[in-house]
Amino acid sequence: MTTAVKQRKLTVARAMAEAVAQEMRLDPRVFVMGEDIGPLGGVFGNTRGLHEEFGGARVRDTPISETAFIGAAVGAASDGMRPIVELMFVDFFGVCMDAIYNLMAKNTYFSGGKVRVPMVLMASTGAGYSDAGQHSQCLYATFAHLPGMKVVVPSNAYDAKGLMTAAIRDDNPVIFLFHKALQGMGWLGTEKGATVAVPEEPYCLEIGKAKTLREGSDVSIVSLGVGVHHALRAAQQLEQDGVSAEVIDLRSLVPLDRDHVIASVRKTGRLIVVDEDYHSFGVSGEIIASVVEHDIGMLKARPQRVAFPDIPIPFTPVMEQWALPNAEKIVAAYQQMHEEQNR
Repeated sequence: MTTAVKQRKLTVARAMAEAVAQEMRLDPRVFVMGEDIGPLGGVFGNTRGLHEEFGGARVRDTPISETAFIGAAVGAASDGMRPIVELMFVDFFGVCMDAIYNLMAKNTYFSGGKVRVPMVLMASTGAGYSDAGQHSQCLYATFAHLPGMKVVVPSNAYDAKGLMTAAIRDDNPVIFLFHKALQGMGWLGTEKGATVAVPEEPYCLEIGKAKTLREGSDVSIVSLGVGVHHALRAAQQLEQDGVSAEVIDLRSLVPLDRDHVIASVRKTGRLIVVDEDYHSFGVSGEIIASVVEHDIGMLKARPQRVAFPDIPIPFTPVMEQWALPNAEKIVAAYQQMHEEQNR
């Protein structure tokens, strides 16, 4: 007789906090800094329980000065520590970009590889709850465009824990972007598909490896973060019309797993890219360019992208939802592709 083992499920926020706690227990060089990450446990729950276990010396609430604490983390990392810093909203990067890009990303290069900067910068991304243009952006492409940093974007709790563990152990600076709608914070309207089974023991996922979440033969839908869940819903809708959609979760932007995407498109011949970042100069264009540059002959139809239009993110819910990617827009993109192909 076999006994079923009940798998525990975690939210993304709990998975992130667990990964950080486990690495802090293993390595005394790991510490956390940021605004409201101490007794509060972080606005988005990423550091809950850490202050109680490790105290204020290793879980440090900081003043509202992103340049100061990110700059301090760069110095600590360069001197042998392994800091994790939280930029509460990715939109705040503007006030500390010098510390991020001219220090964190470049110091290893400037030193000829003699100075490593093993630090993690985690930041919230995403819209959908009417927080307007200064608290709702994704900006994935902004960081992916700048050499010197790895960039990861998990879509679920299992990936969040494995990628966070890998990021903390990495000797390079890593940008860890988590979407607010995936965190498991009820007031944000959590995506149910993000809360999944997560092992208790520590584990790493290799940064730079995409994953096929759904096999298909007619179209490849490529996305990241919350867009993966839109893609999965779109694939279910398309299936009702006899269309077999393959869904790929990029998981990381730097390194970017172009080979995985190309292999999928070689099979399906069609490509739709879904991205909550801005339409122009972004992830969607890079993915499409990677496929076309490799072999345009693979494509049976011109690629489509579903992304946020090139406008500031509106505050009003009606306008915000109009602008955001969703499953219906993905289905419409496939239908347009199919119509053009059959003209």
